[in-house]
Amino acid sequence: MAHIPYGYKIIDGKAVVDKEEAENIREFYKGYISGLALKVAAENAGLKLSHSSAGMMLRKRYYLGDDFYPAIIDKETFDKAEEMRIVRASSLGRIREIEKREEPKPMVHFIMPKVQLKYADPFEQAKYAYGLIESGVTEDE
Repeated sequence: MAHIPYGYKIIDGKAVVDKEEAENIREFYKGYISGLALKVAAENAGLKLSHSSAGMMLRKRYYLGDDFYPAIIDKETFDKAEEMRIVRASSLGRIREIEKREEPKPMVHFIMPKVQLKYADPFEQAKYAYGLIESGVTEDE
């Protein structure tokens, strides 16, 4: 059986909103938007969550509703909570840009004569074949 997200239950093969749990979710979003910390907002809403679990719950898009899950919160509330999460994380230095690594330049040319089978041992044959490379890599500038 697959995991059913908090706030929903399955009845006759369809996801329906669990009214009590959905109210806890709405209270959680409302508390967070009002300025409470993630864990405090969750506790005030009756949710026993760690800081990281509360953060993950705050970002679950299925609470907006989709083809399977009915909506529990509206897009405006979701967007406001996400905006506040980013602002708070940025002010605490928790959002960093991913460093761009320099892309390696492509290898474009090897000079190697035809390889002959000279050794029964595959490692010796490979050593021989690699030894046939006459020049390294050339690059287009």
